[in-house]
Amino acid sequence: MPAEGKSDLERIGLFSEMGYVTIGDKYVSQYMRPFNEAASKNRQMLPGGSKTLSALQEGYFEPQFVRIFDGEAYSNPVQLRRRYRLAEAKKNLGKAFLPSNGDKLPCGKGTYYGTIGGPFAYFSAQLKARERYIPPGKNFYTNPGKKGTGYGYANLTIGEQYPHEPDGCELEKLIAKKAREEHKRLAKGGPFKINLYPQDYFDVNPYFNDKPLPPVKKPPLEKPIAPPFIPSSPAKKSGGMKGGTFDPYPSHSADPYVIKKSMAVPTSKERKIFYPPPGPRSRPVTSIITLNVTRSINANNYKTAHLTSD
Repeated sequence: MPAEGKSDLERIGLFSEMGYVTIGDKYVSQYMRPFNEAASKNRQMLPGGSKTLSALQEGYFEPQFVRIFDGEAYSNPVQLRRRYRLAEAKKNLGKAFLPSNGDKLPCGKGTYYGTIGGPFAYFSAQLKARERYIPPGKNFYTNPGKKGTGYGYANLTIGEQYPHEPDGCELEKLIAKKAREEHKRLAKGGPFKINLYPQDYFDVNPYFNDKPLPPVKKPPLEKPIAPPFIPSSPAKKSGGMKGGTFDPYPSHSADPYVIKKSMAVPTSKERKIFYPPPGPRSRPVTSIITLNVTRSINANNYKTAHLTSD
């Protein structure tokens, strides 16, 4: 317990707070720190000042205005296209080829009019004479082969089937079950829990409750409502003759004046400082995303886990 202040267990819910790396460093205010610390040290580049844009050559890098097409001759695109066509026409050896007769157009599907050659016998639609089909003879009929490799399957070999022998496939489960039953038998009570242990903000199962449910309360029996009381005669109004009361008014008794004892105001030294009882202590809480990643990736499946997108 420190001499002043709260302990680490009461402040952050841990037995001891871990040390920090920056202990003993000088504090530098964020407001006094320059934006670019290197710009305020050593010699800096001193430009000649900014120049305003004007009609003069002051605001440009070149001493004089440089033109892009300075000294280039003018070219007429129409004249260039005409020269190109004349040069291509000179390459022709003679006039353009004109056929002696015009094109012949077909008059329908299946006709060979207008083609260079005549009809072909290979494309004829006439059927050729074929011999009568004689089906081959039938094969031998045998029983189909039995499925299986013969190893571990019964009634697949020539000899007798294998005798059945029980195997202990679930022997490890039975041994583990007996060990759990023996552990529960030796345990005297449930796990040790304290009331001041810090709990998470979100429970794993919000519907789980370790406390037993109270017994079901039976609904109270409905009592029959009695008929209202009706007096035999109407009530009498109170007056100076005291006719509406059972007894006459009692005589007034004067109470003696008693001075109450004044309580002395206690001094600050006599007063005791009130210390409230410590409640549940806080602790660092793991985020929901980290909990889901830890549950989905564990020591058994961290090698085969892969990213999935919904």
